[in-house]
Amino acid sequence: MSVLSRNNVQISGAGDQPMMFAHGFGCDQNMWRFVAPAFEADYKVVLFDHVGAGRSDLSAYKADKYASLQGYADDVVEICRELGLSRVIFVGHSVSAMIGALASVKAPELFESLVMVGPSPRYIDDAGYNGGFSAAQIDELLHSLADNHMGWSASMAPAIMGNPDRPELAEELTDSFCRTDPDIAREFARVTFTSDNRADLPRIRARTLVLQCANDIIAAEQVGEYVHAQVPDSKLVYLEASGHCPNLSAPDEVIAAIRDFA
Repeated sequence: MSVLSRNNVQISGAGDQPMMFAHGFGCDQNMWRFVAPAFEADYKVVLFDHVGAGRSDLSAYKADKYASLQGYADDVVEICRELGLSRVIFVGHSVSAMIGALASVKAPELFESLVMVGPSPRYIDDAGYNGGFSAAQIDELLHSLADNHMGWSASMAPAIMGNPDRPELAEELTDSFCRTDPDIAREFARVTFTSDNRADLPRIRARTLVLQCANDIIAAEQVGEYVHAQVPDSKLVYLEASGHCPNLSAPDEVIAAIRDFA
């Protein structure tokens, strides 16, 4: 199967320079519907679903390939090469921020810039590093997801989304989590929340924008500040947006920050 079909690649826009949007855990490219169209006049907009998400080919999911984030990064590089892209501006939300980082390290000639929305190189606390979660908390999260996918989705999505005064946002994220294949979701969660990409950050050569939200329980401010400190030639912008999904809760602010950077 073509990589373009496998990853449900969608291309739009009138520009020459590619801007590629990548979604986070439990989501799909639809999560960019309020942001990506704003760039179609000036860029070639590339959207896709990670294997196992959205309308990707679920049969292409191979546990050994996707046992680390590098497997997803390899897909990003493959998509870029299949489309003949260069000077790519890669916009990655949550775990896709690290997937984009790995892709840019593997194939630096393809990527001009990275935009990391709510990134975290490691979620588990370590000596001298505050990732926001203890190892026991991550174990509990993964066990809960494995035991009751639907219940986990209903309880975690509102906390991840934040913005309790706008319950429709949490409902959308809950629905997105629930649509994900439970077995693949369990494995992607394990790969996401037990990853450690701190050593990869200094190897990034693309100019990088880190977008940090307030009250983000998944990637708190100290994590965004750590990413900024470790990535050469990076810029850190604090958004007024609250929660972990500003592409849904505050798309205009995300658009403005990307435009100012790009």
